[in-house]
Amino acid sequence: MGDKCDFITNNSGETRKMGEMLAQELHGGEVICLTGDLGSGKTTFSQGVLKSLGAKPPYTSPTFVVMKHYKIKNQKSKIKNVFHIDAYRVGSEDILDLGWEEIIAGGDNVVIVEWAERVKKIIPDSAVWIKFEHKEGDDRKISVS
Repeated sequence: MGDKCDFITNNSGETRKMGEMLAQELHGGEVICLTGDLGSGKTTFSQGVLKSLGAKPPYTSPTFVVMKHYKIKNQKSKIKNVFHIDAYRVGSEDILDLGWEEIIAGGDNVVIVEWAERVKKIIPDSAVWIKFEHKEGDDRKISVS
């Protein structure tokens, strides 16, 4: 890709809205890698993506379960599954053991990986990387590359 875009959000609602906006651009087969410190907006952003794609709530962080699988029943969308992965407490081998290769090969799947930098060696080159940074107060800088 090479291009980089930066956005500033002023609160969690705007960060969630950014996720909703990204979801409108997804067609299936994408891997979205989220990086940034604890509390920087990764899960909030993911909630926006999940909501916009029609995943059934609740949208909680998969920190302790590592991966959550949402079936998408939106008739207008080619996307049938969203896999939300949290790599904070695990390594690449653990993610591979979850069926990673099959998951990312599915053209009707979207994969969101929080803490993706921890499993970078298994992330496909085509992945979209989004970095979250704390700014003043509730402001966040979101960089897409």
